[in-house]
Amino acid sequence: MSSALSSASADPVSAALDVAAAQVRNAIVGVAAVNPVVLIDGRSGSGKTTLARRLVARWPLRGRVQLVALDSLYPGWDGLADGVETARELILRPHARGVMGVWERWDWQTSETAEAHAVDPSLPLIVEGSGLLTAATAKLGDVRVWLESPAPSRMRRALERDGDAYRPHWSGWAEQEEAHLLRDAPASRATHVFAIP
Repeated sequence: MSSALSSASADPVSAALDVAAAQVRNAIVGVAAVNPVVLIDGRSGSGKTTLARRLVARWPLRGRVQLVALDSLYPGWDGLADGVETARELILRPHARGVMGVWERWDWQTSETAEAHAVDPSLPLIVEGSGLLTAATAKLGDVRVWLESPAPSRMRRALERDGDAYRPHWSGWAEQEEAHLLRDAPASRATHVFAIP
């Protein structure tokens, strides 16, 4: 066993995300498409970004995969639902129709849109972010992931990642996530549900 694997395995969060990544990779291969769409949802700090990056690093198909994080689309701290709708309209629907999608990054410093990015419908796509699995988006994803993680762990990881910039917004963001859970039942729309410690 390599030292990298044994050190990762010593961390229960990393080990759980390794298991999730392996199962999702198998599911991607099982889709039997050249341009599958993977949707990753979960509450803040649950491990969405880490899982998405692991999938990109170990993508099981030939060629490259596109990754879009909803953190680049949410229009501010009150914009969870709006960011998801933007992803549906400008990224997921065009990809499903086989046309180029174009979206603009939200600049959190200036509170306005910034540069544009294109999404190639011929290439596979991973989209990750809180609020992502809804009735409208789920039908546009081939592999749909929900990450479940306890609130204390999530909060610790999120605040370690984003620091004091996030701290005053944690409660307001959590309320938007709660509304998503009640309205959309995202775990029920997932093809894969993983518990992350």
